[in-house]
Amino acid sequence: MLKTTVAGLARQKLRLLLTALAITLGVGFITGTFVLTDSMKSGVDKTFAKSADKIDVAVLPKRAADDLPPALLAKVKGVPGVTDAEGLVKGDAALVGRDGKAVGDSPTLGMSMPSGRLLRYELNGGRTPNGPSEAVLDTRLAKREQFKVGDAVTVLDHKNKPHRFTVVGLVDMGMDAEASFRGAVGFDAATTTAMTGVKSFSEIDVLGGGRDAVASAAGPAYDTLTSKALAQRLAKSNGADTTVIQTGLLLFGLVAMLVSALVIYNTFAILIAQRMREMALLRCVGATRRQVFGGVLTEAVVVGFVGSLLGLAAGLGLGAGALAVIGSFDTGIKLAGPALTVRTVLVALLVGVVVTVVSALVPARAATRVAPVAALRADLEPGSGTFRLGWVRTVLTALFGVVGVGLAGYGGFGSAKGESAMYMVALGGMLFFLAVVAAMPALVRPLGRVIGALPAKTGGVPARLAVENARRSPRRTATTTIALTIGIGLMSLFSVVAASGSATVNAQLDKHFPVDFQVQSQFGDSKSAADEASRRVPSSLVADLRALPQLGEVTAAREAGRPKSGHRDTTVTTVTESAFGSMIKLGTVKGSVAAPKPGTLIVDKDTARDKHYQVGQTVQVRGDRGVLPLTVAGVFSGDVPLRGVLIGPADFARVSAVQDAATVWAKTKPGVQVDEARGAVDAATKAYPTIRVGSMAEMRDQFGKAVNTLLMVFGGLLGLAIVIALFGIANTLSLSVVERTRESALLRALGLTRRQLRRMLSVEALVMAVIGAVTGIVLGVGFGAAATYSMSDSAVFAVPYAQIIGFVVLAAVAGVLAAVMPARRAAKASVVESLSSG
Repeated sequence: MLKTTVAGLARQKLRLLLTALAITLGVGFITGTFVLTDSMKSGVDKTFAKSADKIDVAVLPKRAADDLPPALLAKVKGVPGVTDAEGLVKGDAALVGRDGKAVGDSPTLGMSMPSGRLLRYELNGGRTPNGPSEAVLDTRLAKREQFKVGDAVTVLDHKNKPHRFTVVGLVDMGMDAEASFRGAVGFDAATTTAMTGVKSFSEIDVLGGGRDAVASAAGPAYDTLTSKALAQRLAKSNGADTTVIQTGLLLFGLVAMLVSALVIYNTFAILIAQRMREMALLRCVGATRRQVFGGVLTEAVVVGFVGSLLGLAAGLGLGAGALAVIGSFDTGIKLAGPALTVRTVLVALLVGVVVTVVSALVPARAATRVAPVAALRADLEPGSGTFRLGWVRTVLTALFGVVGVGLAGYGGFGSAKGESAMYMVALGGMLFFLAVVAAMPALVRPLGRVIGALPAKTGGVPARLAVENARRSPRRTATTTIALTIGIGLMSLFSVVAASGSATVNAQLDKHFPVDFQVQSQFGDSKSAADEASRRVPSSLVADLRALPQLGEVTAAREAGRPKSGHRDTTVTTVTESAFGSMIKLGTVKGSVAAPKPGTLIVDKDTARDKHYQVGQTVQVRGDRGVLPLTVAGVFSGDVPLRGVLIGPADFARVSAVQDAATVWAKTKPGVQVDEARGAVDAATKAYPTIRVGSMAEMRDQFGKAVNTLLMVFGGLLGLAIVIALFGIANTLSLSVVERTRESALLRALGLTRRQLRRMLSVEALVMAVIGAVTGIVLGVGFGAAATYSMSDSAVFAVPYAQIIGFVVLAAVAGVLAAVMPARRAAKASVVESLSSG
């Protein structure tokens, strides 16, 4: 029996290749994922190990937001055996670009640059700074702003005063996440303290002494790390934890393997149906059911092994290609070459073979259940005719369908919103999808009739035959189309969620925050700015903006400064009273959310929940001038950039002396073009290097671009599942052409031309592809709506009709293209030879 199986495989090389192709793509994706992440991990480990190896011990705060006191450095230096130790100072030091404005949306980072061995950063040119007039720049920042060694640059200190420096070197900051994101300017230690106003350290690097001795001197309040432990922490803080990346990619790999399993199952079902007579003959000459079953599984093992080997090669190429793409971006990390580990090889081979064998179990079992004589007499195509749901399948379909819809409906339209509701929708979606898989064979015929109605009316006899061919084998068509349903369904779901997210943001902004411009200090969100005034928009600038004829209403939001004790538990804000109801429209959760009257405050719902504030309760409001008891008048919601406690201007003056604004919002005067108003605002802020002007249109555009980019990434990854599904359609048609050789020849003999035969097979593929696409879109849009509503009470459901139509068109075109090779093969066959076969 083994010899017979091997001989059959050797005789049908094309069949072997077609069957192995689906598993090749699925295994290739998983292999590529391991190759990519293993190579990234190797490069990350080398990059950060090289940096950390330059020191022996590092002392860091327990929390990243905390600092190390200067006295600790003196303690560490006094440890026996310590040959050198230096504290790393970090703070804000805004670099002024060639246009006279501070570069970036956040101020550049001012950092102390040690000299000698303690310099963990790599010099790309020049030397380290020495003295109050020298600085180094982050290499990527210098390249972006077109600065080089020898240039003079202006940097603002923590009081926004400009200072001139000569660039004496360029430094690669790739191993520092914050410096890479914001850009960095390096000085010697004394100059860094003077520029940033920061007198404490973010890290102390040590040579000699040993970890235990340094840890004993530093005490348990701080982390004392060896160079190896520091390298691991640096890698993690830089987002280089490849485990997360690997897990995410493998999820898409599992989707690809699920689609591959459906394609392989369908392929084996067709192959065994075609070879029913062959297997019956083997039974007649003495082969047992176990031998027939074993022969099919042996074939599956061979196909799985061959497909997995091809998948390993394809995955190595995919991984190398992905590394090349990532390497083309300036990430600051030197990536290693493609790494194919023993683990990757074993996992790929195991997954490929196991998926293939499991997919072949049901068809293999079916091959043993037909009596030899009945199989030899069989004339009908197995699986043809009307499909009827058995009682077991009917019960499971109803159970999964009802429970799935119930869970998704409760998660999406129930009172609870957030993460738990989204998980409920996801579970409901999976259960309902299982119901669709179970019921799909019964749905094929009615769906085929509806979808094939137009081609059947306009395509003549070939099209009508094609529609009937797609409907006459429900099991086969269902398994073929379900593979496409998975990919299209997931892409539709992501598209709906993305479109709904954009629509929700736009609707909430239009409803609650109808402004055109936002003016804010570059230091506004900086937690390390030593000077409170640097965080604010000067009151003189606010007056200039209000005087502009191009602007209508201008609203200033002021935030109370830190009290003398340093205590600050909630943000305390006051807003121009006239803005309520016009530029700021708050949603009411409890009480009254109108402009706060003297002696009262309103608070956002998140702060009220966290602080347990209730309407009517008296709370203590703290500011830099003292504490004031106020009564909670209301709790507000709404998509507005206001958080914490809002009080009236009179009460604000009692708790805070702050006159400058934290943020300014402005609306264009009716009849004035937005571009004209933007030009006037830019001109008014030109004298303030750190003041940033943003338009709401730009913010919405940035959000839209971010969502579209994310959608493209998901689409690209899910595209592999769609490609595998289309190969499944091509594979099904190729094997079907062989199966229907005599039928096609008879049609040719009755007058069907080669072109009409090709058209018939193309329309058949089109109908199958559209059935899969439409089913996927219905599922994707339906559960996309549930997922959207599960996120928030204010969610707005939106359907990206152009994308959805594009998915259907893409599936239809791809299905027709998948039929090209099978159709050509059928058309080229000799009519006489085909009629005499079988």
